[in-house]
Amino acid sequence: MKLSAPVSRLPMVGHIYVNRLEKLGISTIEDLLYHVPHRYQDFRIVSDISRAQIGEVVTIQGIVLSMKNIYTKYGKVIQKAEVQDKTGQIQVIWFNQRYLVRSVREGERYSFSGKVDWFDRKKSLISPDFENIQNSNTTIHTGRLVPVYPETRGVSSKWIRGRVFFALTEVQPYLEEFLPIEIIKENSFIDLPNALHIVHFPDNSEDAEKSKKRLAFNELLFYQLRSLYRKSDWKKIPAVFQLNINEKIINEFIKTLPFTLTKSQLRSIKEISNDLEKEYPMNRLLEGDVGSGKTVVAAAGAFASFVNGYQTVVMAPTQILAQQHFDTLNQIFDKFKVRVSLITSAGVKADLGKTDIFVGTHALIHKKVQFDKVALVVIDEQHRFGVEQRAHLIQKTGKSASRRKKAPHVLTMTATPIPRTVALTVYGDLDLSTLNELPKGRKPVTTWIVPPHKREGGYNWIREQIKKEGVQVFIICPLIEESQVETMKQVKSATTEFERLKDIFPDLKLGLLHGKQSLSLKNEVLESFRSGKTHILVATPVVEVGIDVPNATIMIIEAAERFGLAQLHQLRGRIGRGERKSYCLLFTNVRSNTVLTRLNALTKSMSGFELAELDLQMRGPGEMYGIKQHGFPELKVASWSDTELIKYAREVAQEALDKPEKFPKLIKIIESKSIVPN
Repeated sequence: MKLSAPVSRLPMVGHIYVNRLEKLGISTIEDLLYHVPHRYQDFRIVSDISRAQIGEVVTIQGIVLSMKNIYTKYGKVIQKAEVQDKTGQIQVIWFNQRYLVRSVREGERYSFSGKVDWFDRKKSLISPDFENIQNSNTTIHTGRLVPVYPETRGVSSKWIRGRVFFALTEVQPYLEEFLPIEIIKENSFIDLPNALHIVHFPDNSEDAEKSKKRLAFNELLFYQLRSLYRKSDWKKIPAVFQLNINEKIINEFIKTLPFTLTKSQLRSIKEISNDLEKEYPMNRLLEGDVGSGKTVVAAAGAFASFVNGYQTVVMAPTQILAQQHFDTLNQIFDKFKVRVSLITSAGVKADLGKTDIFVGTHALIHKKVQFDKVALVVIDEQHRFGVEQRAHLIQKTGKSASRRKKAPHVLTMTATPIPRTVALTVYGDLDLSTLNELPKGRKPVTTWIVPPHKREGGYNWIREQIKKEGVQVFIICPLIEESQVETMKQVKSATTEFERLKDIFPDLKLGLLHGKQSLSLKNEVLESFRSGKTHILVATPVVEVGIDVPNATIMIIEAAERFGLAQLHQLRGRIGRGERKSYCLLFTNVRSNTVLTRLNALTKSMSGFELAELDLQMRGPGEMYGIKQHGFPELKVASWSDTELIKYAREVAQEALDKPEKFPKLIKIIESKSIVPN
């Protein structure tokens, strides 16, 4: 049986189990073998019955003399077995598992692993794991380090263990080491066939960890290879338009801006300009904190496209953000004859004549928009779009004017601060530009942690600031469920908080903003806040991107412990955008030292990248970003925090790409897995 065989080829895996296993990301034999244990139960002490001590976790092996259900006067059912070995007898007890009288057969030999305790004044083995060893002394559920797996409803660790054990036997003839021997020796790696067996059924914890490291390396290596092959394949596609960059004209455009660009902005514009002149299309990620000036950098690229006589398309995830980009680009290009159109599901805003820059949501893909000469596509907050959505936009613009099998230059942007090692892996097929400075004049936001007993004082201080200073306030309600789609629970939470705050601030005007509102209502609420008519805006975090109100200088984040540091930092980035001093108040009822240490880091650091590194160490990317929400792949074995292994996997992947003759077996696997794009 080959690793690529469907898991349904295994015995006892019918269509019901196939569906259940899909929830665990298991569809092939290889998926099953890479579904590694997250811990092990230590049942290695095998004891004679006479020597078993109260409080010990032991394994005993003997003949079942009797097995029966006992009914108590309270209506409960106890399962009781009498087990004997050469040194004596012991009773084995389970609770409310009637089916066991059919599973444990009298007169046969079994192995039991569990804790010894008193029951009914007798020394007993309580609720042990067990397996029949009548015809074999090999144990997989008892008498050893027993693997415990990530489970789902209807799929237990015991069931997985049985399938893994069978699968390992069947695939053994097909398991072959694919790494060169020198790489295995240099890193003290366990060879692949042994690693797959040991990680599931180890003799000791040290071997288990070594095997897990080897499989983690494999996972990262193939991830890196996919990225590098995608990058290589992208370079084989001709750019739909090759631009001629006139540095003098670009510099004149920069001089017209009403602010001074940072060094990292200028560097990023230079990197993008160099890409736009190449024969193959740019594929670059522009990463920077909220407020670091990504839009201006993208605008410089759009201007280069404009002066060459071509168009630019900017796609944003929400109508609010699309509107924000539309307004910002109109301001930036106020002195030039650059025509900007806004295309959303609500309609089209456009000047007469040809459009130079299209700004919109996913409506850009679905609406009948005629793209004529698109040279550049900008995708903002790209993790919020599916792979297919991005591909459709690139294909649609690449096919403009019948130029098939060509692609426009692509610039993707994200405000999510991602540790560099992770970014080079997750976005390994993209070139990376980073904005690591904030524009001059932006004042740091003072951040405080507010415990429950200081909440009322916090509200009084906010009222005073609004009355005396005329400032405005964001109040962000907790993200109850880690989801891209705003749930009714979140809306209810924000609505409930809105009603509660109206009682606390009866003398102030409050607004409510959440994703379930109609676009017209959202715009009405936002306009009221921007114009200063609304003093406090209560909002869910899903809609925070794109709201830019310089007079909003205070932000309260409710249940701050629910967010990753990167998310809190992004939310905080919505304030401190004007001349006034700004404050972020983190409300939390949690007193855990771990939580407070994490939140305290936010009070000391203004760098999103530093906070992302810290959050990665403390919580992992799943909690940092929300795996599904931010497009991070779920690693089955490896960890995004293992930066050294990630770096090494990338080095080996690059070497395999550059020197395929050194990696013949690996290249063969790559081709069989269709990692090499068509």
